[in-house]
Amino acid sequence: MPSATTTKSAMAGVKRKSAPVKEGKVKERKKLKTESKSKSESKFENKAKSKAKPVKKVETSEDSDELDSDDDGGVPLTAFEDNEDVEEESEEEDIPKVADGLHPDRAKAVSTNSQSSKEAHAKQKQLAQERKAAKPLADQLARTKKIWERLRRKSHVPKDERKALVTELFEIITGRIKDFVLKHDSVRVVQTAIKYANPEQKKMIAKELAGTYRQLAESRYAKFLIGKLLVQGDDEIRDTIVPEFFGHVRRLIKHPEASWILDDVYRGVATKQQKAIILREWYGAEFVLFQKGKSEKVTGDLSEILAEEPGKRAPIMRSLQELINHLIQKKMTGFTLLHDAMLQYFLNAKPGTEEITEYLEIIKGDEEGDLLKNLAFTKSGSRVVCLAFAYGTAKDRKQILKTYKDTKDLIQAMATDASAHVVLLTAYEVIDDTVLTSKSIFPELLSKDADTQTKTVVSFANDLHARTILLYLFQGRSKALFPPSLSSDLEILAEVDTVRTATSKKDPEVRRKELAKALSPYLLKAIESAASELVAWSFGAQFVTEVMFGAEGDKSAALQAIAETATGDPTVQLEATEAVEDAPPASHIGSSQFGGRLLKSLIAGGRFDSKTKSIIPVVPALDFADIVYPNIKDYIIEWATGPNSFVVLSLVESGNFSKKDEVLKTLKSEKKKLQKAASEETAEQKVKREEDEKIAKDTGKKSKFVREIGNKGSKLLLEKL
Repeated sequence: MPSATTTKSAMAGVKRKSAPVKEGKVKERKKLKTESKSKSESKFENKAKSKAKPVKKVETSEDSDELDSDDDGGVPLTAFEDNEDVEEESEEEDIPKVADGLHPDRAKAVSTNSQSSKEAHAKQKQLAQERKAAKPLADQLARTKKIWERLRRKSHVPKDERKALVTELFEIITGRIKDFVLKHDSVRVVQTAIKYANPEQKKMIAKELAGTYRQLAESRYAKFLIGKLLVQGDDEIRDTIVPEFFGHVRRLIKHPEASWILDDVYRGVATKQQKAIILREWYGAEFVLFQKGKSEKVTGDLSEILAEEPGKRAPIMRSLQELINHLIQKKMTGFTLLHDAMLQYFLNAKPGTEEITEYLEIIKGDEEGDLLKNLAFTKSGSRVVCLAFAYGTAKDRKQILKTYKDTKDLIQAMATDASAHVVLLTAYEVIDDTVLTSKSIFPELLSKDADTQTKTVVSFANDLHARTILLYLFQGRSKALFPPSLSSDLEILAEVDTVRTATSKKDPEVRRKELAKALSPYLLKAIESAASELVAWSFGAQFVTEVMFGAEGDKSAALQAIAETATGDPTVQLEATEAVEDAPPASHIGSSQFGGRLLKSLIAGGRFDSKTKSIIPVVPALDFADIVYPNIKDYIIEWATGPNSFVVLSLVESGNFSKKDEVLKTLKSEKKKLQKAASEETAEQKVKREEDEKIAKDTGKKSKFVREIGNKGSKLLLEKL
């Protein structure tokens, strides 16, 4: 009886023996068998094998509302058009042959399946073309796409051709704009039309779209069209678009697409009155209904609203908190509108109640810390963080500070930002644990790398906002550190002072001294390493002066580095400094006013008190006169007769200068030069005189201002002699 194996072999058929072949030919035959598999089993491979002409690659870009872009971005329109350049597929298909090792019947079946797949694909393609042609405005849409493809690359289109294309484009879309704006490819056509439109054409587009802006704002692609209209349009277009959002703010701010365009409108183009109407809707549905049809001016300040209707305080605060909490939970924390609303809640919450405590928990509840990070970089948001610092407990403050510390380079970015820098100043003022403050802020602010610290200090010393972070602990709230442009910082800090009396225990002066002591080594080392770069700029010179007066520790190396910057002839121009990019050619420290003030102040040894009209010396004394004199000794006459003659006068008047007699003797030997400088018109006086003469000539009136002639410092030195 035959075995099961034998039976199985008989059913399958006996394999015929073949002639022996070389190993290479066997591998080749196996390869052919692999390549000859059915196209019906892999339609994607069949498509790839079809012979077609190469299609030219079209540049793509994302949706953007940037004004200077050569195109409006997005998916290339060629991705949605039929490729007309594809040749007919080759009649000679890779049909499996009997020689490939397949049975003749099997080869025939594979060939039939391949033909069926090809016919099905062609039929699908034909149906797609028919559906596309049956759509409304199919021909017009196809033509506008061609125009867009040409216009999107501005530099490649001659001016005359571009003008003709724009004219044709407007002929097609005028009266049909609503049919174009809700499709991702055709909306770019309208954006291009806005880009090249004249004011009247832009107004035409805006009026034709009136009544649809809320719907457009909710569209993933059409929202950028609103941005282009607002940025490139005028007040009339703005007043057409913005009111369409009124009454829908609470819903739109929650929408994933509309929320961004609503916030852009609020932050960038809305008028003060429009902002107030938008913000009021956060206070409850009552304010949505109440505003409809109202023309008189309204306020978005919640304190004024509550003063008029105190009985509505509870529902208003509840409505405001619910909407704020909803956006925070949805991680939609980057909106300026949200930050303004949060500030309104904080300013009207009752101190010492659950309102403040619960609100702080909401702010801290964002585990990733995105809320606090976003808040810091807006005007209202930074004020919210400052109030959170002021009202919070020691644990709250530590958690807030940790959020900023744990993100790389974030504290450096905050220091240079117009809004965020005041958050760091508030941290100085309210956190009692100065060790925590210094370890959390200073290494992150100035970099942990010693080589990078010097560059950072030089950069920050010349930055309007970052310099306040470095000098605040030495200068306090002086007018020199806080010019009128930073007056809002002083207002926030005054607000924090009022709150911290109940939440902070340490004496403010003790806190300031402890932080200044921790910061001093960083700054003294930077001055020692880069004194020449710092003194080349007005802000840098002021920075050096204040640090030398207020820092604690060994200052000898830094003072010596400063003194060496005065070496050489003060009348010779030096090479450009590399401290700041695009720096103008630097001059010797002796020829700049701020350089002279720096040396004069350090020689005097302290700040000038306007009340007592005297110098208040620092302790311990700097003794800078003896340090700087060897560096200016060889050019003492040039200093005495130059624009900074007061530096030499300070040497002579210094009480602890050991070489005073030597200086006076040198001056006496060159008395004639001093007399000449004291009597002749200086270069600066000449410029001012010529300006007065020009004004008098233009106006016909002579200047009544009498200018003093001669070097005043040289005159005073003559009196000393």
